[in-house]
Amino acid sequence: MALNLAKTVVNYLKERPEEKLTARQIAEWIFSTFPGECQAKKQTSKSISTDAELMQQLVAEISSQRPRLQKQHPELKTTEGRPRKYYYSAMTDDAEIAAAESTTSIAVADANDAKFGEHTLYPLLSRYLWEELGIYSKRINEKRSSNKRGPNGNRWLYPDVVGMEDLGAEWHQEVRDCVNQYADKRTKLWSFEAKLLLNRSNVRECFFQAVSNSSWTNFGYLVSAEIVGQDTLKELRMLFAAHGIGLIKLDVENPAESQVLIPARERDEIDWDMANRLAMENKDFLEYLKLVKQFYQTGEARLSDWDFHEETD
Repeated sequence: MALNLAKTVVNYLKERPEEKLTARQIAEWIFSTFPGECQAKKQTSKSISTDAELMQQLVAEISSQRPRLQKQHPELKTTEGRPRKYYYSAMTDDAEIAAAESTTSIAVADANDAKFGEHTLYPLLSRYLWEELGIYSKRINEKRSSNKRGPNGNRWLYPDVVGMEDLGAEWHQEVRDCVNQYADKRTKLWSFEAKLLLNRSNVRECFFQAVSNSSWTNFGYLVSAEIVGQDTLKELRMLFAAHGIGLIKLDVENPAESQVLIPARERDEIDWDMANRLAMENKDFLEYLKLVKQFYQTGEARLSDWDFHEETD
């Protein structure tokens, strides 16, 4: 019997609702579950001569059939970023967000597969920023803010994580000393807004939250552990064109494999008036600016002062 790949993929995912699998994982299951059909496919093909080539062909066909399958089966959904993952879900976009933001939403492999909420993204993001981008980062806890402006007076004011990039880390000491004396271009300041899940339902709200709380900085980023749907990524690219906020896909199992899907557009100058407001309202942000000032005074950043330093100091 010939292998009906499309039907097999849909049925397999339907039997495992909400389980996210790559095209290769699905292909491996098909190869082991339908050995006869797979060998028949290999024998009838002029371009496939080995099992490895057959596996690659299955992966390619699953990927190429995705748009048609999603039109026929709206419950068949995919994440964006590398690698794309397929899953079957009857939940609405709003329900997916609610599930992601619950305390049982996301598994972190190196925490014994326990499940946590959004706060678990911050140390993973800090690790990625330091190890892959060389950015010193600091968590901003909104609970350390004043409430003198009322319950919503500081809404969307603070990013989740802020960062400092040492542009002269590889410079000769004489050059660093010269820059410290005669210029203010030794650093770039960064802002990050972290989310568990982005989809069509919350993408604009989350994006404009990042726009709002990064207006003071050189680079602003929206960070998410999951990005669902091509329409979501398309919307983010259109919004980037207007506002310049970048996008990072955070790999919670291996932060080093995280991806900058949309590079942020740089602002040349820091908005120090806005930075002053944040510092006046939040103690964590004030401590962050003190560390930036200390860097300019000494020319050095002490890793122990920043969030990710366990394996580097």
